[in-house]
Amino acid sequence: MRHVRKAEAAFEAELAAVRPELSAPYAAALPGARAAVLGRLWRSLLYEPLPGLAAPTTDVATNAGGQACVPLADGRRLRGRARQPYDLEGEAALWLDGRPYTHPAELLAALALPGTTRLVEDLDNSVASLALSRAAARAGPRPLDTPEDYEQSVVDGHPYHPGCRNRPGVSVAEQLAYMPEHRTTVALDLVALPAAECLVTGAWPGALMDGDRLLLPLHPWQTRHVLPGLGLRPYATGAIPARPLTSVRTLAPVDGGPHVKTAFSTRMTSSVRDISPGSVRDCVPLSRLLATLSGRRGGRPAVAGYLAGAAARIDGEHSADLSAMLREPTPRAGAETVLPVAAITREMARDPVAWLSAFARAALEDALGLLSLGVALEAHGQNLLVALGRGGLPYRLIYRDLADVRISPARLARNGTDTPQVGPRLLTDDPDVLHGKLLGSLVGTTFGSLVALLGRRDRAAESRLWDVVAAAAHKVLDELPRTPDADADRDAVFGTHLAAKAHLLAQLDDAPPGDRWTRLPNPLAQRTS
Repeated sequence: MRHVRKAEAAFEAELAAVRPELSAPYAAALPGARAAVLGRLWRSLLYEPLPGLAAPTTDVATNAGGQACVPLADGRRLRGRARQPYDLEGEAALWLDGRPYTHPAELLAALALPGTTRLVEDLDNSVASLALSRAAARAGPRPLDTPEDYEQSVVDGHPYHPGCRNRPGVSVAEQLAYMPEHRTTVALDLVALPAAECLVTGAWPGALMDGDRLLLPLHPWQTRHVLPGLGLRPYATGAIPARPLTSVRTLAPVDGGPHVKTAFSTRMTSSVRDISPGSVRDCVPLSRLLATLSGRRGGRPAVAGYLAGAAARIDGEHSADLSAMLREPTPRAGAETVLPVAAITREMARDPVAWLSAFARAALEDALGLLSLGVALEAHGQNLLVALGRGGLPYRLIYRDLADVRISPARLARNGTDTPQVGPRLLTDDPDVLHGKLLGSLVGTTFGSLVALLGRRDRAAESRLWDVVAAAAHKVLDELPRTPDADADRDAVFGTHLAAKAHLLAQLDDAPPGDRWTRLPNPLAQRTS
């Protein structure tokens, strides 16, 4: 037990040294953080085809009786509350052969599933970081006046990923200094590079040039941990004060202007947050494609596209560790409230049915409309922003962070659009991939988390909310031109199952790079308009 909780002890010791006033709130937040990560782990064990489980368990949580059981290949049994894949609550305990476990890392170690050695440490880190995030967030009032305020109000991270706050390699002091939920401002550094040797896409701004040298914005964590190993020193420190957004490594300069996406070369949640040369090459042509397709739909959704990107050449190759991209700032109209869907609270939706109806109509019109033209968005709560009108109801959407969309060259061609010059990773005509990318994020994560938030485990209320989403989907699909593509999209939207990311499976010790997938029961299945 001491081994799997070592991160908690390490955080406690460092916190006592750097922010002792948070020590008591941190200790008080630990039980809730353990329960929150345990709930996410239980979801993965219920719904992902993990090695060491006796059989696929995709539908196990729908069994009657209020309890679910996951049999292990060695004959042991893990029991807990039945759980829909979209549920948000944590779990106080799970029982392995009758023994209760309250700490997710301790439970995963006891399960001894193949390939989970690193995951045990990740869950331990996720619990400790989440407790730190919650402790700091509750330390004082939180004004919500600007888009950046709302961005920094998201405390718990990904609603379904067990590594929701996993940040190995980032100390307590660094989390307090750099992470958005700590309501911080980060001063970005600049590194000077020979412009002729850099990979540059788009129009790099003159303000970030010094003669024939390109001035690349650099996160101070990167300056401290990565730059010395590259044999470089910063040109200027603290040059661009900026507020970190929900993705941590994308920041909004305090003085305005383009948002800056920086490299932050450590794993957060589950991925290393560097910026590949391929992403630098793709960012501007990809943004132009999304802007063109949005323009054909009357500017919906609004797209915060990339203006430029740059990567340094290190040892003869362009470096993912020394790169940055400049993105259009969040577009706003007048005094409207703009915030990521992940920042929505129940108090904002005073009438849950009316709120979700307006959001579902806007989100499905935009997402399915773009899919019909040839692009599947990854429309989860961090990438998708919503603009609220005077009555507090959603009326338009903004999409950002384009690197994980999928493009269908065949659909583009059928709609008279040329395929942009982007890497092959982004291109596919496989309808299962297109539908998994869009519906796994939009239905499985975005709508799922909103229904859970607004329904509060009242299954009758949740069913009514899913009816609202289904009605909007039927209406949007009925309004789209009837084509074979549209028929395939309709079948996927209302199919029996959804493809969704398997968060735990993708993080096994021997997992290949890239996403892994599972099949979840589709809450929209068999719901009529």
